[in-house]
Amino acid sequence: IQRIIKEKQIMKMVQLIFIVCLLSVMVTSCSISKQLPKDIYLYKGAKYTILKDSGNNTKLSTVRKQLKRSTSPIANKTIFGFPYRVWVWYAVGEPKKDKGFRYWLRNKLGAAPVLSSQLNVKANAENFQYTLANQGYFRTKATGDTIVHQSRVTALYTIQLGFPYKLDTIKWIIDSLSDIGKAIYQMDPKESYVKTKQPFRLADIKAERTRTDIFLKTKGYYYFNPDFIIAQVDSTVGSHRANIFFRLKDEIPVAAVIPQSVQKITVFPNYTLLNPPPDTSKNGLTLYNGIFIRDTIHAIKPAALTRSITYRNSDLYNIKEHNKTLNRFINMGLYKFVKSRYIGDTDTILPTKISVLYYLTPLPKKSIQAEIGSFSKSNSFTGAQANISWKHRNAFKGAEQFFVKLYGAFEGSNNDSLRANNNFRFGAEASLSFPRFLAPFKIKESNYFPPRTKFTVGYEWLRRQGLYTKNFFRFQYDFTWKQTVNQEHTLAPLSITYNTSSDFSDSYAAQVNQYPALQISNTPEIIIGANYSYTYRSVNPNSSDIFYVNTNLDVAGTLTGLINGKATPYSTTIAGAYFAQFARADVDFRYSRKLGDETYLANRIFIGVGLPYGNSSFLPFSRQFIIGGSGSLRGFQPRQLGPGRTRSTVIQQLYYPQVGGDYKLELNSELRFPIVSKIKGALFVDAGNTFTKDTLLYGKEGVLTKDFMKDIAISAGFGFRFDISILIIRLDIATPLRKPYLERGKEWVIREIQPFSSVWRRENLVLNIAIGYPF
Repeated sequence: IQRIIKEKQIMKMVQLIFIVCLLSVMVTSCSISKQLPKDIYLYKGAKYTILKDSGNNTKLSTVRKQLKRSTSPIANKTIFGFPYRVWVWYAVGEPKKDKGFRYWLRNKLGAAPVLSSQLNVKANAENFQYTLANQGYFRTKATGDTIVHQSRVTALYTIQLGFPYKLDTIKWIIDSLSDIGKAIYQMDPKESYVKTKQPFRLADIKAERTRTDIFLKTKGYYYFNPDFIIAQVDSTVGSHRANIFFRLKDEIPVAAVIPQSVQKITVFPNYTLLNPPPDTSKNGLTLYNGIFIRDTIHAIKPAALTRSITYRNSDLYNIKEHNKTLNRFINMGLYKFVKSRYIGDTDTILPTKISVLYYLTPLPKKSIQAEIGSFSKSNSFTGAQANISWKHRNAFKGAEQFFVKLYGAFEGSNNDSLRANNNFRFGAEASLSFPRFLAPFKIKESNYFPPRTKFTVGYEWLRRQGLYTKNFFRFQYDFTWKQTVNQEHTLAPLSITYNTSSDFSDSYAAQVNQYPALQISNTPEIIIGANYSYTYRSVNPNSSDIFYVNTNLDVAGTLTGLINGKATPYSTTIAGAYFAQFARADVDFRYSRKLGDETYLANRIFIGVGLPYGNSSFLPFSRQFIIGGSGSLRGFQPRQLGPGRTRSTVIQQLYYPQVGGDYKLELNSELRFPIVSKIKGALFVDAGNTFTKDTLLYGKEGVLTKDFMKDIAISAGFGFRFDISILIIRLDIATPLRKPYLERGKEWVIREIQPFSSVWRRENLVLNIAIGYPF
């Protein structure tokens, strides 16, 4: 009985709240109507009545979406029918200045009212007819009217939809024996935007004209233009079919139908916008590999320039080769501006030759840069860092880039187990990169992007206060090249990392002698191997479906193991250091689906597999997979989760260089949506864990088994993103939903959520502040 009475009381309370909200909306709506000019109404939006004849199978929802995109103006946004941004606009009032908080409040949180004076239903109706006709709905008729209710006007449109027309015959009307006719007939019909049996669309016809123009420009037709093409549409075929006949205009320039060949290529590598040298002067020109170069100060070797040009004299003009050349110049990293100019043949009757000039404006040869800032790392440490770097962009006059960096950092942690363990690090790194492949074997090169060969040497000194000192030495020889604009490869045939520990504190030395895992982590270690990385991303970041894939393969100790023979874990050394043997691979797959203008459903799957063998029982700490933190499972702090069913001990958190595993599975899903202006929101769910192959570090509870799905951790939460143009500041609040380290059958903790309990919030709510999106 008490429960029934309580439920009735709750219902009455809900009804009262609803009535109050309704009255509030009515009052505020009245306040808006009082602000409107006389006989002017607030535009509420449009309604569409779409009629079609029997046999017309067009989906009306598709047509309605097209009409909405073609309708103007766009009504103000509302919540439950209330134009809240208009109310803010009038409530704030006219600011005295075009800046300040009041101006920001009115123009960012508020919005100017869309009025009936901005509405023209007749023009919209005519626009509907043209829009639908361009989509193949010929003989469509549209009319418009308005209706006024309580100071708001609604546009009413009636559309009598015509039948959709499909293409029947597609044909070029041109002399097939002429040079340009032969070129056009070489076009692959499979790549055409207009095909038989497909719906008529004006956009496809325009795209086909552009495709033809680009194709002809790869065959030497420099002076051709897509406007020279006419598409004649015959809709009298019957059965709602249409024929398209492409032809050239009757009057076009003579040069447009004559293929042009390159007569001369000239490069100005020291062009300046302030005092440019004479473009056509032959003074100081030198001929190298068939290309003229005007470099009187000998700033760059001629071979570095000619290597970037993908065509030569007497070749037919080809827009693709021209674009490749421009792109290769830009990606040399030596020039600030790159532009080109074509000069036509002096023969004005039958021009067949063109010359090209490239103007390259150099960047400063040398630059120095200093940075200072703070950071937050995935291992719970935060701190400050400073670095200074120096770059020479043309070290040996072949666009080689020499880079030197010096850095230092201090970091500490608020984690109880790490609070007294401050870190200090200092290091230096030097690299030399070449704009070409330097390899004993052949690698296929894309002409669009110059490859890079880089040699890197680095050293770092790390002091963990009260524990130990580590020295790291690194060398890597790698190539980076792009297969296409959205596919990139990096191959390092040789990578060497060496680290050693020293200066143990007495307390830490005692722990090292007690725990075998610490003994291993503090012995000198060398990693000799090779690695490969491949990245793919969608070309259009604004498309409805966005994909990103990154894969990595890291192999170490294979050749060393063959030389030294079969080894048991940590039994063989090279120059006093244990060499690591492992194979490690991972794939990071991301997919985002666009649900609205600024609404996305973003997803990520990460799978990592490490296979230590021979001289190694587990992956080196620097190669282990980690989980938790602002870019991973946001409901768990770094070093607090896994591997498997374990929860790292205080000793492990404090002394291990990393808390991770040999295997990793992570799943993330996040709904991203706009809130107001540059503030966006997110709802997310994260799941995953790491696992080990061996029991040495974390015991049998951390080992990967066939029942690994029972050891998956899950967290969820919400967040805000503040877009300040140059970067995105992210704030995420998350809590665990499933804790795999709890007793079997009690892993799910959803029912234990108590947001009003300070004890629960302190132990379960995790605040993540980061820069950029998590994935």
